[in-house]
Amino acid sequence: MKIGTLIACLLFSISIAFSQQQVTGIILDAETRLPLPGTTLNLPGESVIAVADPLGKFSFNTAVDFPITIQVRHLGYEPAEIKITSAGPVAEILLSPSTTLTETVLVTATRASEKLPVTFSSIEKSVIQKQNFGQDMPYLLNLTPSVVTTSDAGTGIGYTGIRIRGSDATRINVTINGVPYNDSESQGVFWVDVPDIASSAQSIQIQRGVGTSGNGAGAFGATINLQTNTLSDKPYGEIIQSAGSFNSFRTTVGAGTGKLRNNMAVDLRISSIVSDGYIDRAHADLKSYYGSAGYYGKKSIVKFIAFGGNERTYQSWYGVPESRLKNDVAAMTETAVTEGWSDTQLNYLLNSASRTFNFYTYPNQVDDYGQHHFQLHGSTRFSESLTGNLSLHYTKGKGYYEEERLQDAVVNYGKTPDPNGIDVPEYVDLVRRRWLDNDFYGALWSLQYSKDNFNSVLGGSWNAYDGDHFGEIIQANNPDPSRLTGRYYFNNGLKKDFSAYWKNGLSLKGGIYLFADLQIRKISYVSSGIENKQYEFAFDKNYFFFNPKFGITWTANSGTQLYSSIAIANREPVRDDLVDNSPGAAPQPERLYDFEAGLRKNIGNNRLNLNYYLMQYRNQLVLTGDLNDVGANLRVNVPDSYRMGIEVEGIFQLQKKLQWQGNLNLSRNQIREFTEVLYDYGDNFDQFNIKRITHHNTSISFSPSFIGASQFTFQAGKGVELSFISKIVGKQYLDNTSNEDRAIDSYFLNDLRFSWTVKPRFMKSVQLSLLAANIFNVAYSSNGYTYGYL
Repeated sequence: MKIGTLIACLLFSISIAFSQQQVTGIILDAETRLPLPGTTLNLPGESVIAVADPLGKFSFNTAVDFPITIQVRHLGYEPAEIKITSAGPVAEILLSPSTTLTETVLVTATRASEKLPVTFSSIEKSVIQKQNFGQDMPYLLNLTPSVVTTSDAGTGIGYTGIRIRGSDATRINVTINGVPYNDSESQGVFWVDVPDIASSAQSIQIQRGVGTSGNGAGAFGATINLQTNTLSDKPYGEIIQSAGSFNSFRTTVGAGTGKLRNNMAVDLRISSIVSDGYIDRAHADLKSYYGSAGYYGKKSIVKFIAFGGNERTYQSWYGVPESRLKNDVAAMTETAVTEGWSDTQLNYLLNSASRTFNFYTYPNQVDDYGQHHFQLHGSTRFSESLTGNLSLHYTKGKGYYEEERLQDAVVNYGKTPDPNGIDVPEYVDLVRRRWLDNDFYGALWSLQYSKDNFNSVLGGSWNAYDGDHFGEIIQANNPDPSRLTGRYYFNNGLKKDFSAYWKNGLSLKGGIYLFADLQIRKISYVSSGIENKQYEFAFDKNYFFFNPKFGITWTANSGTQLYSSIAIANREPVRDDLVDNSPGAAPQPERLYDFEAGLRKNIGNNRLNLNYYLMQYRNQLVLTGDLNDVGANLRVNVPDSYRMGIEVEGIFQLQKKLQWQGNLNLSRNQIREFTEVLYDYGDNFDQFNIKRITHHNTSISFSPSFIGASQFTFQAGKGVELSFISKIVGKQYLDNTSNEDRAIDSYFLNDLRFSWTVKPRFMKSVQLSLLAANIFNVAYSSNGYTYGYL
């Protein structure tokens, strides 16, 4: 991917100036003595604010006379006032968990705290803002452990993907304010449907492995828990204007009232992001909004949130053939023959740029989809020990993707050609749209009890998804187009999901914390109709899962933690697994046994996390190359597979102004026995035979054995920060055969990020940021697909 320089970014809001004597310190959890990054500190009556970094450290300058009092706030903790008598280092500031009701209760039921024996990373708003140049959420999470990101358009704007520990988005549970975001049928996550959601994100927590019980799809690799903006102390306004390579532009305008006298608060944001894309014609036009209105009483919080938008992206998912990448003319000709391409398409392949080739040339080959989310959250503190939460949600999604089909057989659309091929020829050029029209709604609830050394959360959810799938031909080069245009398939899916969990934690003497988490999940899924490839289907499936989790954490007085846990997760097949397989051959649910053990350690101004994991799968669903009778790919259960690895994460203060943070994952990801299915069509595609080849101990596809990230950050001067960012991803196999000819080479990328913040008297701050991506101009591939035949 060529150099992509993103982005000049200006951030405006309201405040006054300060300067010159430096005050520094560190913020820690009073119980675990672990850092609290994202903590805000300010002077009473002043707008001077400092934010704690990932090590919990803070620094700011003040021109006022000593002694001074600093107000310290961290969501979910009791605020504190610290008196400082002179400039220089401040002793450790210890914060205790809050007994006051805050918006933290909206997500604490499904999030992990430092005491839990769960492997996780948290990203606070200040860190999100530094990396947010308008790209989709996966690119903001790219520097967290065990993460690999991909982008159809090559810029991170439009359709993007994320894998964590080799698990793709269909195996990652995503919630926004605790509400499930995964598509109910495919279990996929489409961040393009909520553009610029990062600008309205307060914090993000990634739990790797099974994690704690949540709502929605089962977590088979990780969970991503995003919390949107929480209550701002003061009114604010911001304008973010960005410009970058490939005609990428972003405009974000936001404002908030802060807490008003009537205990109300309102936040609003609108965003527009456009880009031509790195791949030919892979343009994107994304519009989004966010709004919230909340009431904040002493014992109750009620908050309404609406967000969403519309995306229109030119399709670029087809990929660049390997023959084009290697500029192999003979192989490109073979590619065109194998794919059944026309001479025009072959000429286009031969004459395109090697790394920006896009198979699609039809001007309106777009994905056009709108998604709108509405959430109502309520929390009440019944006593100092007991808090209740109730959330209602509704999501409306509707849209289509449009595509041109050249010389497509009319039988594929339920039509019969006439014998003479005049009124309805056997093959025609046409344009079709495939639609989704769905409604997703439900309720979430939890009761949280905490007293002395015991805490307990009883919660659950009920959600329903009602989705229509249908297609229509909107153009056809038939003598009488009306004979072909119109709807050609329709089916409906109704999926209901009920879950309940009970989480308990007990603190014992000696810093020992015991944790137990029990979850049940019941799914009913009914679907019927005609599929795109003109075959009828009907299924009525019911699943019941029990997902227990147990763990122990030991916290030493030195700020050292050791933890260990074991968890079981179950997951139902996705829609395609049930539609494409015959009724009697539907695959079995998958099961995961997850063992985690780790160390969290503070060493002076440094922090080190180590984690070992073993994820043992039973009946994992994988592609084997097998096809059904209409050519759709089938996934089948493989009885025994596993992921095993070590994750290392560290933050180190190398010098006063130089900090390094990084992580790496070393893993082994194996299927013990894998049967590959190959089809023999003969030299002239005039015969049909099937061959099955059994492989042993092969690597799981898209699961690199090495992933690493590094970031050196230098405070070059007052308000000036320079970061050198690196990412390395090891070799990835495109299928499960460990075939070296079907692999993506490892790649090593380096970025530079510059930030300059000034604080004029007439506003809070002005920030100029620049991201120079892939500064060494490395040509690489991050994603792909393959298939085999004889």
